[in-house]
Amino acid sequence: MNLLPKSSREFGSVDYWEKFFQQRGKKAFEWYGTYLELCGVLHKYIKPREKVLVIGCGNSELSEQLYDVGYRDIVNIDISEVVIKQMKECNATRRPQMSFLKMDMTQMEFPDASFQVVLDKGTLDAVLTDEEEKTLQQVDRMLAEVGRVLQVGGRYLCISLAQAHILKKAVGHFSREGWMVRVHQVANSQDQVLEAEPQFSLPVFAFIMTKFRPVPGSALQIFELCAQEQRKPVRLESAERLAEAVQERQQYAWLCSQLRRKARLGSVSLDLCDGDTGEPRYTLHVVDSPTVKPSRDNHFAIFIIPQGRETEWLFGMDEGRKQLAASAGFRRLITVALHRGQQYESMDHIQAELSARVMELAPAGMPTQQQVPFLSVGGDIGVRTVQHQDCSPLSGDYVIEDVQGDDKRYFRRLIFLSNRNVVQSEARLLKDVSHKAQKKRKKDRKKQRPADAEDLPAAPGQSIDKSYLCCEHHKAMIAGLALLRNPELLLEIPLALLVVGLGGGSLPLFVHDHFPKSCIDAVEIDPSMLEVATQWFGFSQSDRMKVHIADGLDYIASLAGGGEARPCYDVIMFDVDSKDPTLGMSCPPPAFVEQSFLQKVKSILTPEDMLKTVKIV
Repeated sequence: MNLLPKSSREFGSVDYWEKFFQQRGKKAFEWYGTYLELCGVLHKYIKPREKVLVIGCGNSELSEQLYDVGYRDIVNIDISEVVIKQMKECNATRRPQMSFLKMDMTQMEFPDASFQVVLDKGTLDAVLTDEEEKTLQQVDRMLAEVGRVLQVGGRYLCISLAQAHILKKAVGHFSREGWMVRVHQVANSQDQVLEAEPQFSLPVFAFIMTKFRPVPGSALQIFELCAQEQRKPVRLESAERLAEAVQERQQYAWLCSQLRRKARLGSVSLDLCDGDTGEPRYTLHVVDSPTVKPSRDNHFAIFIIPQGRETEWLFGMDEGRKQLAASAGFRRLITVALHRGQQYESMDHIQAELSARVMELAPAGMPTQQQVPFLSVGGDIGVRTVQHQDCSPLSGDYVIEDVQGDDKRYFRRLIFLSNRNVVQSEARLLKDVSHKAQKKRKKDRKKQRPADAEDLPAAPGQSIDKSYLCCEHHKAMIAGLALLRNPELLLEIPLALLVVGLGGGSLPLFVHDHFPKSCIDAVEIDPSMLEVATQWFGFSQSDRMKVHIADGLDYIASLAGGGEARPCYDVIMFDVDSKDPTLGMSCPPPAFVEQSFLQKVKSILTPEDMLKTVKIV
């Protein structure tokens, strides 16, 4: 028996619903979930003694079950005479206080302010099937009637799939009326599967529109989202941001449904956000290993990346994560990166926080009640201490942080937040500058300073190991100096170098300290980076090392145009990156490898060993 309409427009037809309920008979039809699945949100927003109007009640058992748990003052209306007759017959004896009326919800016969709650389970979705003018006018009449029959302080509680056009219409209508708008997710994607689309899971939402007394001249609009795992609603700044947040939930539900069906989605990553602040708390990467043979215990595992190590190749790159998953021997491995700016108590706390959420990403075929192992390196969550955070007009937001490496040594890093997984500059801290030592030193300074003194960082010159190069490309560039001439003579003869790109200053500082005859010009486009290098990475200028604040391209072009008086360098090193990730080439930017620019570079190099003196990274 086919009960589906020939087109979505029939959902608004009286004849369609009369035929629907005649063919279906008295068997209940539940839109978007049963009472047991919805009772949490219903009991949260409806009080037992309130007068409730259910619009488009159909033959759902929801009103009956609410009545049976103490909600006695319920009026049900529907446009179908057939279904109203059925429901009256079923409930006349067992639920005498509950009424069923044949009525058009766009022309209700109740006096103004008759109800404290109007409950709608799927009715708005059934009526608002498109955005044609006739449909929108019908919905306007429906929503206007809802507002008319509700008391001030009353709620319109609408259970919906929150499709974009429906959310836009409902939120737009009631926010313009000055009502408070809240969207509450009431069902996980795995709990509700849309019957008409068996290959696609959608979460169910409740719109809670609270009627406020009109305030002349007031433009206040309140938009809130309450997700299942959130303890309290999150206030959003606009209807557009609310729509985006709902769409993110729907996309997550779609992703979970596809992952459960063994869909090959390629590289999958997602952020899990703090329920109270909305800030990203965890970044998850889903890695499948099709070559791993399934067994009872190797279906699924979670790998917690220690703080500060998410930038390493094994954890930060697709190929690295694939290697990690294959080595771990699980069909599906989810790597979890912990975000800076968030507090994490322990591995056990993280496991408790993630357990329910990550199970939504489990592969198909995993046995129920299967224990999912949480893995890590050394069993701990690592150490990350943010020492400084600021914003550069050129480079954007950045942080200076100290992290613990796999050998328990500490490293200081410069990270641009526009590219969080790339370490811009890195230096190793001296052994005595441990996490505890830094805290003790800070405490001692507080005891010794005046009460109104500023809290300054530890002197970087005392904490940075200037003899150690962290970056592999810096090591390669230093090794490349051996190509100039006899390596044994490098320490004894003058060496003129130009370094384009300062960052934390580790590269020019190493050359300065280990090649006593060297003279270095460093060019940096961002003056904020000179401050960072000086204050946090132990960098300082001297008579042999000067920093020029300029665009590297312009600086070299200016030198190249200097004629006979232009300086000549033995080595030019480029340690610059592109600020535009869409270019696909991050280091160096494309302009630095154009033929015309390389000709200018050539003109300021010493003639000897010309082709060996350009080092580009």
